[in-house]
Amino acid sequence: MPLQIVRQDITKMKVDAIVNTTNEAMVGCSGVDLAVHTAAGPMLDEECRKIRPLGLGTAKITGAYNLDAKYVIHTSGPVWHGGLVGESIILKSCYTESLKLAVANGCESVAFPLISSGVYGYPKDQVLKFAIQIITEFLFEHELTVYLCVYDRKSYEFSRVVFDEISEFIDDDYVEEQKAVFTSEIECFERTLLPKKIRRRDKFNKTEPPVCASMPAPAEYSSENNKTLAEYMKAMDKSFAYKLFDYIDSKGMTDVECYKKANVDKKTFSKIKCNPDTYRPSKQTAVAFAIALELTLNETQDLLASAGMTLSRSFTFDKIIRYYLQKGVYDIFEINEALFEFDQVLLGC
Repeated sequence: MPLQIVRQDITKMKVDAIVNTTNEAMVGCSGVDLAVHTAAGPMLDEECRKIRPLGLGTAKITGAYNLDAKYVIHTSGPVWHGGLVGESIILKSCYTESLKLAVANGCESVAFPLISSGVYGYPKDQVLKFAIQIITEFLFEHELTVYLCVYDRKSYEFSRVVFDEISEFIDDDYVEEQKAVFTSEIECFERTLLPKKIRRRDKFNKTEPPVCASMPAPAEYSSENNKTLAEYMKAMDKSFAYKLFDYIDSKGMTDVECYKKANVDKKTFSKIKCNPDTYRPSKQTAVAFAIALELTLNETQDLLASAGMTLSRSFTFDKIIRYYLQKGVYDIFEINEALFEFDQVLLGC
């Protein structure tokens, strides 16, 4: 997964580089800066003294010393003044220059904090959304794994309106599902056990009652019984990979556009192309491609079915995806924010 939001202390990340949000003097005096300097040890302080000062919105790289990373990339973020003095321009420069420096030094993975969201006062939710936008744009041109470290659940405020809407959708969906299951069970019971003259009449549905265990299979399925196993296997549907390529072609997208929008790395997509008959995706990867391709709920179910999966009404992850598909929202990082808030696995791989 090229971009991941993780709930983790950045000093504990095992990556090629971690980004330290610091001041122009590069002195670890508070927040992330103090934590990084403390974990790295006194040698980091000594190296920082040699390369300071650090210009606002710029980035410099040092060794990581006692940290699990190879490098520390230091950047000086803006102090929040209500967004009236160009804070977003400086913040964008912090993320962009840090990413460029990581690539220039051969890094394959880098972890960021929410820059300037601590003592500098930049609203955490704004930093998160802005960082996702900037990093995503960068990743369309570069192969790199980026982590956004959110230290705890309350480090940013997810939109309460969206949170409440999703919660209500999940609850309503569950109620409707239970009603459907209960109604189906009652109909099967009446069909098989009650005398014909006292069976309940369904005034809303004049079609045949649903199939249950004691009822004969519909005619369209009975023909399958006469096939040999070899004949039956020949009639298999396309595998996930072939179904995916069909959708990519039908949507007029390139392979690169698709896997970038799906938050899937190049190596994973290469595995799909090289092993189309045997590759089986994780559910979050399959759904990520559906979001990237802007598939409808029915099309998404079709793609998932080719991998032996479905979006059910029984799991929180599935219901959140159904919520966004039904609303026609295909921003994978907006969806990942919601999944993160509900403690679900994120889309991509």
